[in-house]
Amino acid sequence: MKIQIKFAFITLLLSLPLVAGSQSIINSKHNLSVSGPGTIKSTTENEVCVFCHAPHSARTTGPLWNKRDPIATYTPYASSTMKAVVGQPDGSSIMCLSCHDGTIALGSIVSSPYQISFGGISTMPAGKTNLGTNLSDDHPVSFVYNSALATTNGQLRPPASIIAPVSLDTGSRMQCTSCHDAHDDTYSKFLVMSNQGSALCYSCHDKTYWGGSSHSTSTKTWNGSGTNPWFHSTYTTVADNACENCHAPHTAGGPARIMNFQNEEDNCLYCHNGNVAAKNIQSQLTKTFKHNVYGYTGIHDENELAAPAAKHVECEDCHNPHAVNNTTATAPFVKGSNVGVKGVDLNGTPVNPAQYEYQICFRCHADNQVVQRYTQRYRGVGNSRLDFSSTNVSYHPVEAAGQNTSMTSLLAPLSVTSKIYCSDCHASDGSGSPAGPHGSSNVGILKFAYDTARFPMLGTGWTGADLNMHWPLCFSCHNLSNVTTVHNNISGGHFLKYVGCNTCHDPHGYDGNLGINGGNSASAFEKLLNFDTTVIRPNLVNGKMIDIQNRKCYFVCHQNPSGTSGVYHEHLSAGSGF
Repeated sequence: MKIQIKFAFITLLLSLPLVAGSQSIINSKHNLSVSGPGTIKSTTENEVCVFCHAPHSARTTGPLWNKRDPIATYTPYASSTMKAVVGQPDGSSIMCLSCHDGTIALGSIVSSPYQISFGGISTMPAGKTNLGTNLSDDHPVSFVYNSALATTNGQLRPPASIIAPVSLDTGSRMQCTSCHDAHDDTYSKFLVMSNQGSALCYSCHDKTYWGGSSHSTSTKTWNGSGTNPWFHSTYTTVADNACENCHAPHTAGGPARIMNFQNEEDNCLYCHNGNVAAKNIQSQLTKTFKHNVYGYTGIHDENELAAPAAKHVECEDCHNPHAVNNTTATAPFVKGSNVGVKGVDLNGTPVNPAQYEYQICFRCHADNQVVQRYTQRYRGVGNSRLDFSSTNVSYHPVEAAGQNTSMTSLLAPLSVTSKIYCSDCHASDGSGSPAGPHGSSNVGILKFAYDTARFPMLGTGWTGADLNMHWPLCFSCHNLSNVTTVHNNISGGHFLKYVGCNTCHDPHGYDGNLGINGGNSASAFEKLLNFDTTVIRPNLVNGKMIDIQNRKCYFVCHQNPSGTSGVYHEHLSAGSGF
């Protein structure tokens, strides 16, 4: 009876794949017989199943397994964010690798002392299907997938919730067969189910934010220019490619987190170059001033601290590709394009995720990542977190509404209670450019020009057109006529005859004690007054830069060190410091 049962089982096993049809192995590349449709096939063998199975003299380690196990030592996948313990492949995965690691002849079987001939081919030819023994660029296999792992990871489904037909083996391990069915190529690549919209990936992975992200819903297609961003996929929209917009399950270009490309920015810019996404970010990164994502490779890490120790900038420092969406927000709250990103709060404490846009900027523009100033200022060190502090005498209202409740120069809809984004000033320049500080022709990645020269038009006197030409950034929010009138009243035209906005005003704000080397009252530093020290320097007698009572500043071209005469020199002379 046992013999009859075994014979019946073997007959059923070997006959099922031979049924012709769309699901038959006969019509797939796994038919390695002479009749196979692929380019890799035997030149002599007519049997279809013998390359993997044998009814007699088979191995006891598998389902009538007819292949020898590889004897190679593999380099498994590893990353800083992985919670699973991955060792050497085992179970069904090692069976797959007996062909797909390229170390064993395709025709080498245990049921015969002779190799099946493949003509001039011996092992799996080089290419995507030859994974080699370095599996660090492939999805991990042969690890225990249990509830503890799902809980620790936080973005994996519990084993009981894995969506069928994806399954684990009898040891609760993730194997090649969890995603692939070697006998059925209905869904291409022998997948157990369609991966349209990354449904296969989503059977196990449950990424935070993903369901509402633009990358999961966008119907954008490739326009045919440049390189096909979906070179390993037959799907034609962002939504249908989903995870595979950026990730490659096998032979990935960037092993860490199996990315399509080694250079982090390439995974974004193959779509965000105007050929898929509506906004061309790549073109902005060719400008003189930019967040230079090309300047760093392999430094950013998904698991890094909110305030990274190593200086770098990558797209994902400001954008979470699993979370980005098109929702709008009011300053200072993060917009949809910056949802789910790490940050640093007003106290210098890491936060994840950032609630306000400025928290994202503070990751690199505060504390241990202080960025050098373009202008040598009288006070402050260029730590934006402190420069914008609401405890300062004055500041642009990034962290909080401004101190000046009587300001009359603001253009509608701005008011003294308004708050603004860092990206209201720091953004790509040019009409129609995408929002955000990607790249600009203006110093400091500014949206509009902002002249930092010491005396841009010394001695000529300013007209409204001159002011708007040199500082259109300022006058995109401040009324030009109002500003001109106020400054003429203060100085009889002196300020606007010799110097412009940047000489006297610090566009951020500044931290520090009022009593140090400066005015003797808070009013000395109202309205963002924080002088360019190459133009205005402390008086040699009392160390002050400004005489509140007499409304005088001490320019470097002033030759009276006593500071008592109040004589303004409208020329440059020897020894003036220029």
